[in-house]
Amino acid sequence: MAQPLPKRKQKKPSTMYAEMLRKGPSLCACLLILFLVWDPSIAIALKSDDGFNLHTLITKEQRRTFASTDFGEISAVDVDGHGGPYHLQFITMEPNSLFLPVLLQADMVFYVDTGSGRIGWVDDRDMYRMDIERGDIYRLESGSIFYVQSDAETPLDKLRIYALFRTGEIGENSQENFPGVYSNLSDLVLGFDKKVLQMTFKVSEDVIEAITNAEKPPSIVHMTAKSRTDDYLSWKAERIEAFSDIDDSQVLRDSKRALNIFRRNKDFESSNGWSLAVNYRNLNALKGSNIGVFMVHLNKGSMMGPHWNPKATEIVIVTHGQGMVQLLCSSNAPDCKNTRFKVREGDVFTVPPFHPMAQLSFNSDSLVLMGFTKMERENPAQFLAGKKSVLRNINADILAMSFNVPSTTIRQLLSARREATISACAFCAEEEEEKLVAEIEKQKEEEEAKKRKEEEERKREEEEKKRKEEEEARKREEEERKRKEEEERKRKEEERKKEEEKKRKEEEERKRKEEEEAKERQEEEERKRKEEEEAKKRQEEEERKRKEEEAKKRQEEEERKRKEEEAKKRQEEEERKRKEEEEAKKRQEEEERKRKEEEEAKTRQEEEERKRKEEEEAKKRQEEEERKRKEEEEAKKRQEEEERRRKEEEEAKKRQEEEEKKEEEEARKKKEEEEEAAQKKKEEEEEARKKKEEEARKKKEEEEKGEGGGGLGRIWKIGLLALLLLLMVLFVALFYASSGEGYRRRRSKGRWWLCRMGDEGLEGVQDLAINQVMERNIKGTTSESRALLS
Repeated sequence: MAQPLPKRKQKKPSTMYAEMLRKGPSLCACLLILFLVWDPSIAIALKSDDGFNLHTLITKEQRRTFASTDFGEISAVDVDGHGGPYHLQFITMEPNSLFLPVLLQADMVFYVDTGSGRIGWVDDRDMYRMDIERGDIYRLESGSIFYVQSDAETPLDKLRIYALFRTGEIGENSQENFPGVYSNLSDLVLGFDKKVLQMTFKVSEDVIEAITNAEKPPSIVHMTAKSRTDDYLSWKAERIEAFSDIDDSQVLRDSKRALNIFRRNKDFESSNGWSLAVNYRNLNALKGSNIGVFMVHLNKGSMMGPHWNPKATEIVIVTHGQGMVQLLCSSNAPDCKNTRFKVREGDVFTVPPFHPMAQLSFNSDSLVLMGFTKMERENPAQFLAGKKSVLRNINADILAMSFNVPSTTIRQLLSARREATISACAFCAEEEEEKLVAEIEKQKEEEEAKKRKEEEERKREEEEKKRKEEEEARKREEEERKRKEEEERKRKEEERKKEEEKKRKEEEERKRKEEEEAKERQEEEERKRKEEEEAKKRQEEEERKRKEEEAKKRQEEEERKRKEEEAKKRQEEEERKRKEEEEAKKRQEEEERKRKEEEEAKTRQEEEERKRKEEEEAKKRQEEEERKRKEEEEAKKRQEEEERRRKEEEEAKKRQEEEEKKEEEEARKKKEEEEEAAQKKKEEEEEARKKKEEEARKKKEEEEKGEGGGGLGRIWKIGLLALLLLLMVLFVALFYASSGEGYRRRRSKGRWWLCRMGDEGLEGVQDLAINQVMERNIKGTTSESRALLS
């Protein structure tokens, strides 16, 4: 911010004007411009239901607060401008604070007014983190997830951010914390059912319960220390990465740089102040956005010359000081009025396009304005005076006719000043404030006079109304008397008619009764005749039903006998089928028994693998519970008594888990011992069977040797070799049976196939040896062939 001018002695307004008139035609021309722009007949435009609001002025106290904590505040205003509605937010953060991550639903252009910190965001490509400081301007696209952290500086150095969003419609029923332009990241996750979240993140139900049952934090939270902040931001980055579908190969980037408005060359600068505007041509981050940013700094007793924006509405924020603003109405609408108003730090006002305005600072303080405007094309401000004056492009004679003054006066007016963007204007703001106060007082007097006139008119109307009510009351009384007389006459006439009607009805009633009695006698005779006919019909019907029942009984008896014969035949057939099914079932059970024996071996292996995984999962759950317990102990240090009770519960739970674990381990060992005993018994039976077969084979070979010649010597050698191989197989089997746990562990790890390859390899050697003997002795005796095959 530019340094204010040295304080100088202030003169009275009347003395100042006298000196200005003595200084020559240039200052007179300046006075003429002021006279043209600020006509004394200007009336202030206040917000009302029956007038046209030239501008929108929202004071700092009128902002809507969406979130407020000890660590920061979020307030906002909604403005309607040329090109659509806009939403302006004011984010204030204490040192060491964090604005929690949100999902943008609209493009955001922000300006850092005070303080420093850093902002992190995720778009559809990468993750970014950027340091920000006073004067920085940047844009984030809709669909980004971002968070803001303030630095740990002095308490006076708060981080203040002004963010502009272009929205469709922002209604009154928007969310309390996030008014339609961004959404809380936690709300996007916790809105789903717990089962959906568990299946999505592939985590245990305890993790989802911990997240969903946690208390929702405010929008801005406090960060206790820098190391804690870095850990927390790293954790947040991981969560944002999960929601944004960014893999591990996409690292956090720090290459983004904001545009700092105080490091730019000023568009205009003088001893009275400076101005600057930036758009997408100055900052790559603003590409794709039609929002530009401008800043005006007026030193004490200065003025931003009369100008207007030809294409867009300006949304202006007062960031420092106070001043006066004058606006002219550019249309001929009868309700459109010129206006002046005072602005203070924190106020927001808008200026529609084609509405000339001027800003003035007081002699006591400087005035700093920062604002946003729409910039789809070249959109330079158009000034009344100076080198870029729009009046310079119009013929002087035509201008003279427009103002109804000589051409020389117009030429003096246009040549009086070369540059009129920002100029000195001592006591101008004070005089405008005096005019504003006078106009407000005048308006109050006019309103009071209007109220008095309305009160007199109201009293006169009430008297007139009272007089009319009295006349109407007299008329109503006369009409009421006539109405009562007419009603009495009608009542007597009605009584006479009722008497005649009564007599007529009595005569009709007598005739009706006579007719009814005759009709009743006739109906009684008819009823008796019908009863006799019905009795006769009932008798005939009963006879018919009796005959039908007898026929039905005979038919049912025949049907019963036929069904008994069929049932007997079905029973014999079912007995035959049952026997066949039992035989088939026995065969099937035999096959099923064999299949189950194979499946039991496989099931034992899978059971061991499942138990190992359960032990690992139990260990992980125990570690997770221990971590949670430590975090809860750290967060609840002040609740010592409650912590003590919770520790006792955890210790009891831990002892119970250890007891359960011990019981499971004992049951597992017992089961393994039983399996080892069964396996050992099976191997012993197999070894006894093989020994028995070997003895029978040896006995048979000795018998054949006594019968045969030299060819049986070779068979004896082959048999001996096969016996040695068999003993080796038994030795290997006994070795692995003696170390059953290690054998099963090797099978569970996928190396059991080595043992199987060894068994199959030995069988292959036996087959090869037998095949060679068969080839050599194919022409041998029948007894030799039988011995070889055996």
